[in-house]
Amino acid sequence: MSATVQTSQRPVPPAGPTAPDEELAHGLISADEQAFAAIYRRWSPRIHSMAARSLGDAREAEDVTQQVFLAAWRGRTGFHPERGPLGAWLVGITRRKIVDTLAARTRRLHLIEAAGRAADAAPGDRRPETADRVLDRVLLSGVLAGLPQRQQEVLRMAFYDDLTQHQISERTGLPLGTVKSHARRGLFQLRRRIEQC
Repeated sequence: MSATVQTSQRPVPPAGPTAPDEELAHGLISADEQAFAAIYRRWSPRIHSMAARSLGDAREAEDVTQQVFLAAWRGRTGFHPERGPLGAWLVGITRRKIVDTLAARTRRLHLIEAAGRAADAAPGDRRPETADRVLDRVLLSGVLAGLPQRQQEVLRMAFYDDLTQHQISERTGLPLGTVKSHARRGLFQLRRRIEQC
């Protein structure tokens, strides 16, 4: 006696541009790439608009839009249509990605400010190490490694050794004007690299 097994999943028809959200949601859950493409076409303009309004930067809004749909595809098994509509789920992901982007922007600004303060630090300025300062040093170290050797050397002395530009000039034997130029160009390059992180 043979028994046939019935599956609880119903077949998902190809999702067209006018498919209802419920049909697209089922397509997403079953990893239907056509349904996902239709979801992207339908929702990406709204997601992008929301990100652009929140971030004020078109490039970051494009990045967030891509991150949202990548997260939606990867996390599709976590979407439960009975808990809410597809659009609300995508908006929730968008809000989290916007918050992450703003936090990353804040971290970049803190690193730039820390590097600027370090370059101008007075010789007696020896503040105790805090968790934030240690984190700044670790993050900054990776970015500094990509700078030209002289700029890297000047900024490391300023940031890690808390030396003034006069002290760096004395220690390296470089003219003060050269040290200032290396610091200025190094900080400019550092700012650009951190903004790209």
